[in-house]
Amino acid sequence: EPKSKTAFGSVGRRIPYRILHVINQDGESLGNMHRAEALKLMDQHNLKLVLLRENVEPPVYRLMTGQQIHEEQLRRAEKKKASPKTGVVQKELSFSSAIAKNDLETKTKQIAQWIEKKHHVKITIRQAK
Repeated sequence: EPKSKTAFGSVGRRIPYRILHVINQDGESLGNMHRAEALKLMDQHNLKLVLLRENVEPPVYRLMTGQQIHEEQLRRAEKKKASPKTGVVQKELSFSSAIAKNDLETKTKQIAQWIEKKHHVKITIRQAK
């Protein structure tokens, strides 16, 4: 997973778009403006431009302080942690039919733990020669 997806789109001066929709640090829309204007505004107020949405035309950028960026990253991390995990985890275990008794008991305990955690368990038994 690329690092840009974990935080925001792009932060800073490298802006691939010519026309941007800019929102100030208080959340008020400043309207559409040229990239150079937005960079000048960013420098004047000592803020950073953060890409919020790039799927719209023009892409939406927000002027934020370093503290605001950090707080938003923490908020997104908490939200991601709180959301239920999608997909089912499948665990797979393979052992020989000539497995020793204590090894079998250990693997059985492991399987029981996985089942308690609601994982799907796939067991393969190989026939010993």
